[in-house]
Amino acid sequence: SGGDKKSATPAEDTATKMQPATTAQAAPSNPMGPTDVMLIIHKVSNYAKWKPAYEAHDSARLANGLHSYVIARGTEDSNMVLVAMRMDDLAKARAMAASPDLKEKMKKAGVVGAPTIDYLKAVMNDTSHIEQTVRVMVRHKVKDWDAWKKAFDSHKQARMDAGLIDRVISYTADDNHNVTLVFAVSDMAKAKAFMNSQDLKDKMKEAGVEGPPSSFFYKIVQVY
Repeated sequence: SGGDKKSATPAEDTATKMQPATTAQAAPSNPMGPTDVMLIIHKVSNYAKWKPAYEAHDSARLANGLHSYVIARGTEDSNMVLVAMRMDDLAKARAMAASPDLKEKMKKAGVVGAPTIDYLKAVMNDTSHIEQTVRVMVRHKVKDWDAWKKAFDSHKQARMDAGLIDRVISYTADDNHNVTLVFAVSDMAKAKAFMNSQDLKDKMKEAGVEGPPSSFFYKIVQVY
């Protein structure tokens, strides 16, 4: 899906997300509200080494308007790490992503290869608490956002029947033809069968999805 995301393909075929932190979290005042997010997916050589290095860089992120939000690990390869940060300022986030400082910090933390970085505008971000910690992120291109969204909304019952719970509906900050979706997964077998189903292929075609979608299953390991 565009620009600095080309290196994403290996990440997208692996799987897991994030578990809630053990500390109690204050419920957000608007759990369904929109959110701007900087999303990074990369491979690490050693998660236990990477995590403290990530947290040690918090002040630099805050200085650029980025707030730690979620960390997740692929279900098929736990060294594939997804990092989501709430983003105050797109230009500052992009500048930080391009900085030699970040590249150096990633290298020291054991990041392997080029990260996939995206900047998302969520039109729906459901942060209400649910038991499921496994997620699947689906990304694809669409001809027209409004036409796609109408078709997507009409297919909600089929997703629910497949054990998928809508959590995030978003698009790339400056291009609403690049769609990123996140679903909580309550039944992995059903979810995978649905994602390979003719019904979904037909619905995507009707909705104007262009090219094959990518998917990434992950498990939440921390929510800040």
